[in-house]
Amino acid sequence: MEWDCVDAHCARIQYIVLMRIHGWNLFFLVTFIVYVTIRGLYDHQTKGNETVITRVDGRERALLVGVGVGSLLLPLLYLFTPWLAFADYRLPEFVPWCGAVTVVGTLWLFWRSHADLGQNWSISLELRKGHQLVKHGVYASVRHPMYAAILLWNIGQALLLENWLAGWSALVTFAALCILRIPREEQMMCSYFGDAYRDYMRKTGRILPRIR
Repeated sequence: MEWDCVDAHCARIQYIVLMRIHGWNLFFLVTFIVYVTIRGLYDHQTKGNETVITRVDGRERALLVGVGVGSLLLPLLYLFTPWLAFADYRLPEFVPWCGAVTVVGTLWLFWRSHADLGQNWSISLELRKGHQLVKHGVYASVRHPMYAAILLWNIGQALLLENWLAGWSALVTFAALCILRIPREEQMMCSYFGDAYRDYMRKTGRILPRIR
């Protein structure tokens, strides 16, 4: 009888997981792999660059952990375990289509932001040796297009995953990171580049292009 209960429990878990990996959840998983691959490639390319200035502290580390939980851990738990089933809900049929369009457009902006930044990219508040002020490509009109891309990705995630925790936690945690990090990042850039960065700030928008 005990083994029958265990087998039944395992079968239930397998059933729930199989029910998750279909339709829009499968679409999210595929695009999520592309998203993580883009980040991983540029992280690998810049890993050996020497850091000359860092503003990484306890608050910065806590923000990154929160973003990791919301953007990585909870979506994977939702897709591959039944642990977050208590937070499931249903979305209108048109909503995931909006999420799909958002995610696909975001992947281009996310890649382009990394490509234009090149060797100057860092996952945290750091400046690398030989760091240059990038003002071309998507940085010509927006100072933080990568943050804009991640926020859009988080919105797409919320529109695709029908779960309060897995869907919305990434947007909440990354919005908190943006609010607390961007002023510090721009202060660091002003200290390093001086008037060149202040002039760049006057001509560009922070997250969205400036309306002239």
